[in-house]
Order: sequence, then C-alpha cells, then structure tokens
Amino acid sequence: MTNPLVNPLTYLLQYLLVFGISAGLALLITPLAGLLGCRLGIVDRPGGRRAHKGEVPRLGGIPLFVAFVVAVGVGQLLGIPTADAKEPVRLLGLLLGSALLFVVGLIDDRWELRPLPQFAAHFAAAVVAVCTHIILERFNNPLTDTEVVLPLVLYAPLTVFWVMGMITTVNWLDGLDGLSAGVGAILCAVLAIHMHSVGQPSVALLPLALLGALLGFLPYNFAPARVFLGSAGAFFLGYALSALGLIAGGRVAAVLLVIGLPIVDVVWQIFDRLRHRRSPAQGDRGHLHFRLLDLGISQRAIVLFYWGFCALFGVLTLTISSRLYKLLALVGVGVVVVVVLAYLSRRR
Repeated sequence: MTNPLVNPLTYLLQYLLVFGISAGLALLITPLAGLLGCRLGIVDRPGGRRAHKGEVPRLGGIPLFVAFVVAVGVGQLLGIPTADAKEPVRLLGLLLGSALLFVVGLIDDRWELRPLPQFAAHFAAAVVAVCTHIILERFNNPLTDTEVVLPLVLYAPLTVFWVMGMITTVNWLDGLDGLSAGVGAILCAVLAIHMHSVGQPSVALLPLALLGALLGFLPYNFAPARVFLGSAGAFFLGYALSALGLIAGGRVAAVLLVIGLPIVDVVWQIFDRLRHRRSPAQGDRGHLHFRLLDLGISQRAIVLFYWGFCALFGVLTLTISSRLYKLLALVGVGVVVVVVLAYLSRRR
C-alpha cells in the first residue's frame, strides 16, 4: 500500500520521470526504426487490406519495446515500496513474455510466419504469465458482489485464453493508422489511474511506461502513418495489456469495458469466418473499422471515433462503482456492436 508518510508529490515526480523517459525515447527511436525498416526492406506495400500510399516501414515495435523496458528499469531504481511480495516475479513474467513475443514478431515482420507458429508463440507467452503469477485467479461476481476464487485447474486455462485473446484483439485491431496504439494508450491511462488510486504506485509505473512509449510513437503512426506497428509491436502490446490488466489486481472488467468494441469485433469475425467455412486466421476486410472505411468514412474519423468510444468507457469504469452497472454497460456494448456488424454484413 502507499506509505502515508510519503509526500504524494514524490510519486507524481516519479511518475513524470518514467513517463517522460519512455515518451522521449519513443520519439527519438521511432524515425530511426523507420529508416532501418526501409533499409532492410521490412515494409508494407499497398494492396490487399492496406490502402496506404507507398512503402511504409513496419518496425514500430522496436521503439515501443525499447522505450518501455528502459522506462520500467528506471522505475525499479526509484525504490518505490511494493504492495505485494509477488510483484518482482510478475514483473519478470511481464518482461519475459513481452521479449518473447517481440522477437517472434520481428521474425514475422521479416519473413511472415504462418499462423500456427504465431499462435504457438502466443501460447508460450501465456504459459509464462501463468508461471509467474500473472493469473486470472479471482474476480468479483457482479450479481452477488462477492469474490470468486478459482482453483488452478480453472484459472490456468482461463488465463491462457485471456492472454491469447488480448494478443489477437490488438493484432487484428491494427488495421488503421494509430488505431491499436491509441486504444492501448487509453487503456494504459485507465490502469495507471486505477493502480494509483488503490495504493499501488510501484505497479502504476508499468502502464505509465507503456503509455509514454505509445504517445511517443503515435505522432509517427497517426494517419498518414510513417511507421507501422508491425507484428512485433502488436504482439508485444497485446501481451503487455493483458498482463497489466491482471497485475492491476484482476481489472478484467475495466479492460473489457475500455476495449469492449474491438473484442466483440474479434468474436464476430471468428464466428463469421467459421460460418462461411473460412479459417479464423485468414485476414479479410470484415472488421468493423474496414467496413466503416468502405462506407466512405475517413480513416482519421474512424480512429477518432474508436478513441472517443474507448475513452468514454474508460471514464465510466473509473467513476462507476457498481459492478452490476459495469456488466450492463458491457452487455450493451456487445449487443450494439453485434447488431451493427450484422447489418453491415447483410448490406455488404
């Protein structure tokens, strides 16, 4: 818990230091990563689902990962007291899983791995999370307002499903310039505010480090993007967000509310591809953001709509205390998104 004898301003300065280092590094490294991508030929070319002009480097994962790791390292040197003896182990799991997926993502950016090796890496990272106590072990039942504690035989597969689902969600969301990075930044801000408010300043540094990296990267990624997130960035970001949601004390409801729209979109795409006898891993333009783009809405307008939608529900999750109301809001999001997707599918 937060030490009551410590001046709150001390934590604020430490937060600003970690955030500033991360954002500054991302601002400096992103154009260098773009140059490296062009030199090595690791670029996205127009065609298929991509409608950008010219070749765009896809090594945005490098500045994100480097800025995050350096800022987290600085945060550990600040000596903020921890609230849980398992925090160092969880931090190790966060860094190990992130590094694994960052490396696999770089390989995919360069040589385009098939879906099976990608999902095998996602599964391995999820196992790392379980082994380092980044687990979905307990949650509050919104109907009875009581805590539910799961045994190992349930929380282990549930955690694996959570981590792999989040990685897939972020990866599939990365279809428009700045979309994944902006939504990830909003979720990081919500988690950081929550962690500080419940007396976990040492843990709050983690989403702040990722928030800084994302905001330092976004000026180069917002439409028209000069650098894409790439698989390394999307895999790393998805894992980091899934882990931070659990490290924050099982804030699964908060994560679901903030990125409920992209999650429902992913579920719909899997269902839609299966019913049309296609592989769920086969990419297409069925995602909501692509369907809105095909209607003639500008890329920037769609991205800003997603940001605003996620930010609104981020504010709701921080201000609404009733878990039942949060559940109703989540169900409402799901129903609305499914209805819109079903309508656009029939119209198409």
